[in-house]
Amino acid sequence: MQLDKLRDREVDQLFEAILKLETVEECYHLFDDLCTVGEVQSLAQRLEVARMLREGKTYSHIETETGASTATISRVKRCLNYGADGYTLVLDRLKR
Repeated sequence: MQLDKLRDREVDQLFEAILKLETVEECYHLFDDLCTVGEVQSLAQRLEVARMLREGKTYSHIETETGASTATISRVKRCLNYGADGYTLVLDRLKR
């Protein structure tokens, strides 16, 4: 399974730490310490690309709106179609 390549004690600790966060403000604090601004922006951009792909937006529209490269858009699309369903899970929950 593709998730097994990630799975170890340190990654478990990271994910458990993220699950302990209770507010968006707490997320800002942790991710400011944990990641560069560019890394957080890249993660946010990928999630937005996934949302737009699910809405049926075209690559050119997504590229214009998000600044994402076609390579990034393609990778996100591949994950939406053949990945671990993480994007689908979180985007469905955000819709509620």
